[in-house]
Amino acid sequence: MVLQREKPINIWGFASPDEKIEVTFAGQKKQVVTDKNGNWLVVLAPLKTSAKPQTMAISGSNKIELTNILVGEVWVCSGQSNMEYQMRKLAKIPKPKNEKLGFPADEVEKAKNTQIRIFLVNRKQLSKPDSIHKSWAVAQDSALRAFSAVGYFFAKEIQEKLGIPVGMISSSVSGSAIEPWVSPDAFAQEAYFKNQKVSNDPGKFYTPMIEPLTKFKIRGFLWYQGETNCFLNETISYSYKLKSLINLWRKAWGEQNLPFYYVQIAPFDYSKQKSDKVVLKPDTEPNFWEAQQQVLRMPNTGMISTSDLNDNGGDLHPTYKWEVGRRLALLALGKTYNQKIDFSGPIFKSVSFKKNEAILDFDYLKSINSTSITGFTVAGKDGKFVNADAFSKDGKIIVSSKEIAEPTSVRYNWTENPIGNFYSNGLPALPFRTDNPLTNQFKTN
Repeated sequence: MVLQREKPINIWGFASPDEKIEVTFAGQKKQVVTDKNGNWLVVLAPLKTSAKPQTMAISGSNKIELTNILVGEVWVCSGQSNMEYQMRKLAKIPKPKNEKLGFPADEVEKAKNTQIRIFLVNRKQLSKPDSIHKSWAVAQDSALRAFSAVGYFFAKEIQEKLGIPVGMISSSVSGSAIEPWVSPDAFAQEAYFKNQKVSNDPGKFYTPMIEPLTKFKIRGFLWYQGETNCFLNETISYSYKLKSLINLWRKAWGEQNLPFYYVQIAPFDYSKQKSDKVVLKPDTEPNFWEAQQQVLRMPNTGMISTSDLNDNGGDLHPTYKWEVGRRLALLALGKTYNQKIDFSGPIFKSVSFKKNEAILDFDYLKSINSTSITGFTVAGKDGKFVNADAFSKDGKIIVSSKEIAEPTSVRYNWTENPIGNFYSNGLPALPFRTDNPLTNQFKTN
């Protein structure tokens, strides 16, 4: 396995009541006596990075040795099918259209990096504590074939750039809504849900698949989920559900500022799907993207855009998982590991209107590849949006249309099948609208 560096490390287990336990690792020796239920826990002092395999000895009336342990960075990745999406699928998918993003179809065959370790949570095993540690494996062969592609490619980039061991824990369930990953108590503590009954089985996956991991020290979280809730036409309610999840997980791990990086759900033809619950429209998905983005106002969060990562609007599971993992890794490298890199595409900040032009300010806006930027629309007081011309000037984006004498609002990629080319730092802008109603509705505290 990989243990998290530079943090106190919990080692725990069970034995007979009042049994003396001794844990020896990396020059440390800690002793404890089990409680009346046979549970025990010792805390090791923070460990230094180590790419050299070490052995941990745990002694009581019997002795357990855990071998081949490295010390580095550990991340938990979770969500639904796009996070669960297994490495083995890469060998079977058609060649992607965007050749610039590469196509590592043979990655499982090539992967021989023993510095990357993976742990795939199996909720059937979690009820048997003695079998949990057997899930750790080097990221290769059959273990890698079954592992999250997003999680692996994130780890590959982090390991390569930092040159240290990386451990990934993947705990995802295909088709899951967000509610099962959040405990009922966490929803009860959020004012937004006061006097509301939260459906979709709150806590169903949190209790068996997240809670047992919480003593294991980590660096942060990766989250790729939302399609199931988008199918229900959710907006602000999803913002608060994601806020509740982040607050709960950080509290459960005992660190209020653990990084939480997540993925904009990919473009998909929601409006073409039949639903007996809600009416799905062309703006269903942009509305959901907007709800996802509200959470960026919480500390130590980041969201990557995937507007350009689906070759087929009818595919709910787009193939470019290697690029999703890489973009998440850029967030971590820039925001968590403080590398001097460009880690985000443009994120809308503010707008002002002057005569027939809208002047937009963005965070993370540096170089612009295109002189003619597509994907923008603009509207006047009547609220009817038309295609707009856009260009970069003095670090701002100027948007206008000959059809609109006095623009009052601007949108970018506000469609479930976006084709805008607004990039900076080689990364796409997050979709947005300046007439965003959620800004004043979502409270981060």
